[in-house]
Amino acid sequence: MYLRSLFLVCLLFAIDLYAWQAFQFLYTTQFGFGLDWFAAAYVILSLLCLTFLLGQSLVRNLPFTRKARAYLSAFFFIAVLVKVLVAALALLDDLRRLIVQLFAGSGEVVHRSFVFLAVGVAIVLALGSLLIWGMVRNPYRYKVRKIKVPLAGLSPELHGLKLVHISDIHAGTFLENAPVQKAIELINALEPDLLFFSGDLVNRKSSEFAPFVDMFARLRSTYGAFSVLGNHDYGDYYSWSSQKAKVENLQELMNYQAQMGWQLLRNEHRVMEIRGAQLVIAGVENFSASGRFPKYGDLEKALRGARDEVPTILISHDPSHWLYEVVPKFKQVGLTLSGHTHGFQFGIEISGLIKWSPVKYVYKQWAGLYQEKDQYLYVNRGLGMLGYPGRVGILPEITFIELESQKR
Repeated sequence: MYLRSLFLVCLLFAIDLYAWQAFQFLYTTQFGFGLDWFAAAYVILSLLCLTFLLGQSLVRNLPFTRKARAYLSAFFFIAVLVKVLVAALALLDDLRRLIVQLFAGSGEVVHRSFVFLAVGVAIVLALGSLLIWGMVRNPYRYKVRKIKVPLAGLSPELHGLKLVHISDIHAGTFLENAPVQKAIELINALEPDLLFFSGDLVNRKSSEFAPFVDMFARLRSTYGAFSVLGNHDYGDYYSWSSQKAKVENLQELMNYQAQMGWQLLRNEHRVMEIRGAQLVIAGVENFSASGRFPKYGDLEKALRGARDEVPTILISHDPSHWLYEVVPKFKQVGLTLSGHTHGFQFGIEISGLIKWSPVKYVYKQWAGLYQEKDQYLYVNRGLGMLGYPGRVGILPEITFIELESQKR
């Protein structure tokens, strides 16, 4: 641990020093005075950042509330990120200077580029400011997205059936209770016929959800609530004292869902009789097309015994499952509900104009509605957060879906 901490100190010092060269050059070129004050502020910020980050790794119980610790961690991480990017800009400029010097073949000194560094640093500082704004303004700015989905084979009696889909609560990241209550009220105001949760109730341990059980138990739906497990729900991201403790953790999480009245589907399905018509609701354990996440799901088992002619809604946490297995092998699944990506909690969305997030380079289906012939996938952007306690451009989501009947 101490060697790792020493390496961290050396790395941060090197980054600080290199980034300082860029800041110093820009400041002196632009202003030419007051450098001592600017340098003092830079050093103080660097020392505070280093002290906190080392304290996080070396001291178990820092004297901060959970909320303060989360926001301080995020703020200092953003500070480090800004300096890493500025150091990278300085390195690129130094490489440019070296190449020009070599090809010029003269003794003349090639100076830093004020324009390149000024534009680059301005962009980096704007990014840092956006991340801070996203922490302060957006963690609980729930957005209700309303869509209509034509479901092949759906009985006319079920036309207009109202579904609410939420995902990725990640209760361990909630720093306040009152704003979360707002989400409960928004969902109940939609008066859903069916409620769906597509996994990741917690970050690492089931105990994270304990303070929220009664709150989420107030969710109401006419014909029931259905859920599945996400990759974070199994306890795979925590160091357990024994396998028994890990199993007990998962059992506790399942008990919480039962207390709330949610039907947890683990590679199984239910045949719902609604308004005299049938609808299959199936759910699978976490299944990812990527090797980075587990493949616990068994869709064949989940649909065993279900009649193909009855329209099916599938809950599957990871959207990569859809193209990997659902579309090519299980045509009876008309609608799949997923989450997992969070939309990266960072991106740009302007309706009808642009929809972009870095996560699109990892997941082909990462947010919103997708279609392959008569099969649809909806990827929810998540109700909670993970890691970064904020959102920029990709707001926390409650999805309202109205089903429409159509001919097969």
